[in-house]
Amino acid sequence: MAVLSRRLSERLTGVAYQLGWKVICRFPRSWAWRIFSEVADIAWRRQGPKVQVLEANLRRVLNWKNSTVEVDGKELRVLSRAALQSYARYWLEVFRLPVTPTERLVTGMHFQGPGEEALFSCLKAGRGVIIALPHMGNFEQAGAWVIARGAGKFTTVQERLRPESVYESFVRFRQTLGFEVLPLTGGGSPFGTLAQRLRAGGLVCLVSDRDLKESGVEVEMFGEKARIAATAALAVHTGAALLPTATWFDGDDWGARIYDEIPVPESGTRAEKVAAMSQELGRVFAEAIAEHPQDWHMLQRVFTADLDGVAPGGRPPQTPPILGENLPPQTPPGSGS
Repeated sequence: MAVLSRRLSERLTGVAYQLGWKVICRFPRSWAWRIFSEVADIAWRRQGPKVQVLEANLRRVLNWKNSTVEVDGKELRVLSRAALQSYARYWLEVFRLPVTPTERLVTGMHFQGPGEEALFSCLKAGRGVIIALPHMGNFEQAGAWVIARGAGKFTTVQERLRPESVYESFVRFRQTLGFEVLPLTGGGSPFGTLAQRLRAGGLVCLVSDRDLKESGVEVEMFGEKARIAATAALAVHTGAALLPTATWFDGDDWGARIYDEIPVPESGTRAEKVAAMSQELGRVFAEAIAEHPQDWHMLQRVFTADLDGVAPGGRPPQTPPILGENLPPQTPPGSGS
């Protein structure tokens, strides 16, 4: 009975996502938003397990920002509601992205700082670039933006999902946007392919603020230990530029910032270099999230204290999926330290 129930649930999930892309884009945006907004509020009021995890994560952000003031429950609940509304907007925009004009994606993106120029300068010079992002804002839109701006196709990694039809749907969707999508599992390690793309002067985009494969790096974020993807291993191995990046919602438009490159340390073993760069990545992620906490869509456990007691392999593939989930920090043969 449990197996039949799971299969039915997965089938319904697959149908729901297919309808999302086929139907939501046909509705006027204002009508669709009312539905998505109400669903987000219902989830917020019910305060299910994922909402509780979201609030536990956001509590760390608030405590870190207000170190001298105790965060009360009301402030946390207001923020978690805003975060769920932001998450609902993300999904609405994903389903409508195929019908969103390219001009709108480009003119609606507002950058802070000089990072945009640094990104395209590296690519123009033939140097590979790794864009490492936290789960913030709408990175699908940002991916479509960077392609529209002339970066060409970029490569990302996606977790395999249940049901398989949902995974395949997201792969097709992202491919239509110009993304090259590698499976996290079930197709060989993506590390080698990513390294090849970077050595050829390509662009790789990876959402990196969660250790999906249980093979990431422990860093300090918001004054606590957390586990993030070992994305820095790619930079150490290939010499590509590691550029932390954050995206958020800016009114009806989108905001983004590409931070300064995190350089590979001149000394130390490979593991020490990856650890040092990962810590700096965690620091930048914390800074970006603290500036726009309502747009951090982290409904999964990332802090070590919350992960304690979770059995290895006990975290099933997530649904819905998120762009460019992280990769295993494997070392190709002969790479050394």
